[in-house]
Amino acid sequence: MVGEREPCDDGSPWNVSVRGRVEHELSFSLDELRQLEQVERTFDVHCVTRWSRLAMPFSGVLLSRVLEMAGVEPSAGFVSFVARSKRNHSTSLPLEYLASVDALLALTADGQPVSREHGGPVRMVVPGKYFYKSVKWLETIEVLRADRLGFWEADIGYHNNADPWKEERFIAGNISKSEAMKLIDGRDFSGRDLRSIDCSNRNLDGLNAAGCAVRNADFRGASLRGANFENANLSGARMDDCDLTGANFRGADVEGTDFRGCQLSGADFTDASLFGASFCVFENAVQQPAVFDADTKITQSSLDALTDDQKQFVQTALSAARP
Repeated sequence: MVGEREPCDDGSPWNVSVRGRVEHELSFSLDELRQLEQVERTFDVHCVTRWSRLAMPFSGVLLSRVLEMAGVEPSAGFVSFVARSKRNHSTSLPLEYLASVDALLALTADGQPVSREHGGPVRMVVPGKYFYKSVKWLETIEVLRADRLGFWEADIGYHNNADPWKEERFIAGNISKSEAMKLIDGRDFSGRDLRSIDCSNRNLDGLNAAGCAVRNADFRGASLRGANFENANLSGARMDDCDLTGANFRGADVEGTDFRGCQLSGADFTDASLFGASFCVFENAVQQPAVFDADTKITQSSLDALTDDQKQFVQTALSAARP
């Protein structure tokens, strides 16, 4: 999976350090962060997987206050945020942008301590950007002279600017059109990094895409009967109106993937990550529903990652398909 579900727990006390191009390197325990002035802010949250939550309340310590205490050097231009995770998830933002918004070291969300699943005990919250710029499990704030791409941008291909109003989710595709056509004709994407590839309205029955990365890909209207996406990364992909009869999504990352109007008879989503995925549209009544049958497989843990309305739709559709 792209994301991690919990921080790295090595048993050591949790501290948030501030280092780099600062006059005074600092380290705060959680208790010390709580003793600093706490402010409340309400932000709109926009996830790269195409869901939003408006007017969500957070409280914590202003990043500007922490940087003021450390004393930012004149040569500084960017700030890197690093998570306490196995892969040291990180991202960075221009200091100029951070100075223009009330970025928070958030300790609470919705009036409750930030849960571990959602980045607690402390996470960054940066308004006006996709939420991958708000690093979970914050452990290190490093002030930099020049930008340094983080895990999400360098390894996963997320857009470095992350403006939700411009839908800056992913950087441009990383192969030429001629290379893409050769792979499409050969129906073998296995193990390849093919973000943003355009496969719309093509016959790709039997495609081997096991272990590939096709984030933000466009498969709309394609025939993908019997395709193998096992352990693939399809986060943010468009698959609406596809024929996915018998397709294998076992262990795949389909976070934010659009399955509206898809034929999913016999499709296998065992242990797939479905966070933010959609299987229909809700506009007064259900529209563009995906089609399931008695052989469609979805594990409960995958269902539980869906929004409440999407989960209810899928459960109802599966129950109706099974005698």
